[in-house]
Amino acid sequence: MEIRKGGQTLIGFPALIDQGDAVTIEVFDEPEVSAAKHRAGLRRLFALQIKDALKYLEKNIPDLQKMGVAYMQVGKADNGTGGGTVEELREQIIAVALERAFLLDPLPTDEFAFKRRVEEGRGRLTLIATEVARMAATILLEHATAARKIKDTKNAPDAVADCAQQLNRLVPKRFLQAAPWPRLQHLARYLKAITLRLDKYRADPARDAARLAELRPLEQRYWRMVAERKGAVDERMQEFRWLMEELRVSFFAQELRTPQPVSVKRLDKAWVQLSA
Repeated sequence: MEIRKGGQTLIGFPALIDQGDAVTIEVFDEPEVSAAKHRAGLRRLFALQIKDALKYLEKNIPDLQKMGVAYMQVGKADNGTGGGTVEELREQIIAVALERAFLLDPLPTDEFAFKRRVEEGRGRLTLIATEVARMAATILLEHATAARKIKDTKNAPDAVADCAQQLNRLVPKRFLQAAPWPRLQHLARYLKAITLRLDKYRADPARDAARLAELRPLEQRYWRMVAERKGAVDERMQEFRWLMEELRVSFFAQELRTPQPVSVKRLDKAWVQLSA
C-alpha cells in the first residue's frame, strides 16, 4: 500500500498480527518481514474460527505424553537444564497442523476465500495433526538414539563434537517449526546417519577425519553467511543448508541413500551461485 507522508509517498506492506485472542493489522517496510508476520497472524485467525476443534485436538494428540519424555532431552544444556516441555511440543504439533491444513499457498486474500479455507481445513485437521505427531515421534526416537550414541562414543573427540553440533542444529527446541515441511520428512534419516557414522568410526577413524576435513570449509562459510545476515535465510540458502546434510549422509552413511546425487563439487558450484 502507498502511504503519503509530508509530500513523500512511501510503500508499506500490511500484515495481520497475532495478538493471542485477536488479530490486528500493522504495516511494515520490508515485504519479507510482513509476509512472515502475516502468516502467523493468519494462522491465529484460523485458530480463532475453530476453537472447539482445537480444544478436542489438544486433548487427543496420539502418544503425546510418551513423546514428551523424549522431548525433555531436546535443547537440554550440559548441566541437564532447559529441556522441552510437553506443552511446548503440543503447541508445535498444533501450529504445524494448522499450517498444513489452512496455510498452503496461495493464501486466502478475501472473506470468501478465507471462509472456504476454514471449511476445507476443518475436515482434515485431525488427520493432519495425527500425521505431524507421528513424524515428531519418529524424529524424537532417532534423536534419542543419536544422543545416546554421541554420549557413549569414546576416543573420537572430533567426530563426537561434530555430531553433537549437527544434532543440536537438526533438532533445536522448536524443530517442528524450524524446518520446512518437505525437510521434516528427511530429519529422521539425517539423525540415523549420525548414529551409523559413530557405529563405523572405529573401523576407519582416518576416513572419518578425511571426510570431516572436506565438510568443514563448506559448513564454516555457510554458517558465517547466516551470522552475517543475522539469521535471515532465503530459499537458496535453505536449499544449500539441506544439501550439506545430504552430503553428510553420502559421506558417513551411504546405505541410507540421498534423493539426488551430491558431492563437494556440486556444493561448490551451488555456493558460487549463492554468493553471486
